[in-house]
Amino acid sequence: MNRIKKSNKNVIGFDNNYLIEKGTINDIDELESLYDNLNDYLESNINYPGWAKGIYPIRETAVKGIENDNLFVLKMNNEIAGSIILNHEPETAYSKVVWGIESDYKDIIVIHTFAIHPKYMKNGMGKVLIDFANRYSLEQKMKTIRLDVSMHNIPAISLYEKCGYKYAGTVDLGLNIPELVWFKLYEMVL
Repeated sequence: MNRIKKSNKNVIGFDNNYLIEKGTINDIDELESLYDNLNDYLESNINYPGWAKGIYPIRETAVKGIENDNLFVLKMNNEIAGSIILNHEPETAYSKVVWGIESDYKDIIVIHTFAIHPKYMKNGMGKVLIDFANRYSLEQKMKTIRLDVSMHNIPAISLYEKCGYKYAGTVDLGLNIPELVWFKLYEMVL
């Protein structure tokens, strides 16, 4: 069972198997390695999210998330198994759908850069991070959580739906990348 650890203000949740905490400057090199390893894995397998090494996610993604105090890391065995950015910054195209609840984005968490190291895939770590995002959002008294996912990212879509996220619509995020045009938008009303 997850508990809040009082001895370290950056630690958000933990149990005997994993630790979730705010990312720090000391995590940047390891996050960059996670992103590179993940993109190498995606390139040699099925690249469901359409990410590309050197383009997204990259070291600067981690730096910005840490500077903005909204990047969280999931650690197992003292190494980063996954990461997630939780902020209040929607993509512009989010305004093109009717959401389950209307609210100012100060009351909405948006999930970005949800990444699991290939070594930890298919063992429930993705669900651990999504469950954490839900708990964190509730603790922050948010009204809803939103996210976008490439329509080709079948594993992530399946996870979000199993976790109770509801489909809100499909939009073009305007990335100008031929294979990354359409994204499904999902929401969890809290």
